[in-house]
Amino acid sequence: MPQGAWSSKDERQYKQVKESEKERGRSEERAEEIAARTVNKQRFQEGRTQSRVSRSTGNPHGRLEDLTIIQLRNRAREGNIPGRGSMNKSELIAAIRRHR
Repeated sequence: MPQGAWSSKDERQYKQVKESEKERGRSEERAEEIAARTVNKQRFQEGRTQSRVSRSTGNPHGRLEDLTIIQLRNRAREGNIPGRGSMNKSELIAAIRRHR
């Protein structure tokens, strides 16, 4: 568990999730991993991490309309689509479809 970076609330959540996962039969190591990922995801969603930008590109088999604008920009970056930073969601979807 990273000390210093997490608040006392984060540490409590970590312990609760870890215990819950162990009760479900997970190994100590796997329970710790799940708990840490859970806390870090929560911190990211609340904007409490250093990097506020996700590197995720979403479900590769899902609809583009279901992705967030950040995920669409990440896909556009992978495709080297110029001007992606100033595009709105519908423009990104259109550009990604044209690029395919």
